[in-house]
Amino acid sequence: MKKRVFSGTRATGRLHLGNYFGAVKGYIELSESGEYECIFMAVDLHTITTPYESRELCESTRNIIIDYLSCGLDPKKAVVTVQSMVPEHAYLAFLFSSVISVARMRHLPTFKEKVKQYPEGVTMALLNYPVLMAADILSYNAQLVPVGVDQEPHLEVAREIAKKMNGIYGTNFCQPKRFKTKGEYIPSLTGEGKMSKSVAGSYINLTDSGEQIRKKIRKVPTATVVSGEPEGGVKALFDILKVLDGAEFERFIKRYKEDGEFRFVELKDRVSEVIDKELKPIREKRVELEGDRKYVDRVIEEGVEKAREIAGGIVKDTKKKMGFL
Repeated sequence: MKKRVFSGTRATGRLHLGNYFGAVKGYIELSESGEYECIFMAVDLHTITTPYESRELCESTRNIIIDYLSCGLDPKKAVVTVQSMVPEHAYLAFLFSSVISVARMRHLPTFKEKVKQYPEGVTMALLNYPVLMAADILSYNAQLVPVGVDQEPHLEVAREIAKKMNGIYGTNFCQPKRFKTKGEYIPSLTGEGKMSKSVAGSYINLTDSGEQIRKKIRKVPTATVVSGEPEGGVKALFDILKVLDGAEFERFIKRYKEDGEFRFVELKDRVSEVIDKELKPIREKRVELEGDRKYVDRVIEEGVEKAREIAGGIVKDTKKKMGFL
């Protein structure tokens, strides 16, 4: 049997350049390879674990699905749908919560970070985030989870839950592992860390126009003169160029090292151009999809049907082994 892959994106805003190169291109490669059974979702239940705008949740969730499809994710080769429409996730999360302690959840470094970030929003949903993530994965007995290293503590919880369920009730849950795709790291436009939706001014949305891209790139902090190895905003520009156009990167880095009168505005404008070239077909596909709501709804509904066919059987088996009618 093919190994099963699960991953999802919180519905907290539209996907950006970092999401595309760091995750979605990897999703596409996995699904196109024919070697894996892939399930990719907009994980809207995870969205409500931190403060959010209820009026925007529905649209934000649809935007994740549209972004997936615009980037080239083929619903014929992967399950593409919405987490909350597959109730088995929440059901299994509650069953799992009976074998993991509150103390274990409270000591997770990710939980402690969120408590600092949202001191007025420390809810049971936030505490149970890793349990729900375990349910996301184990609803399909997915062996591989393409997420960043920052999610490793949550995957460890999923493995602990799987072991406990197997040991106590005789279930047959796998031990999910973090799976690194060939995705590329895209730095923040601020020159610090990676591109992130939670850091204003750090990212370029996949929907940004050529002019919007140019304005954002022009704001990237750079030096007035060339000084040693690229760092900060200058390094970020070179790193982005290297990912998108290796030949142009070599040409500009050579000039940077050899030309004492190197003009950073030329580098910025070239980076803007290659980003715009990469995102143009995605923007065009998105316009097409936004005008075909029925198709997007059909992708989501067919994805729900496929997902529930797998998850339903796993929940039914789990309930039986736990002693339910």
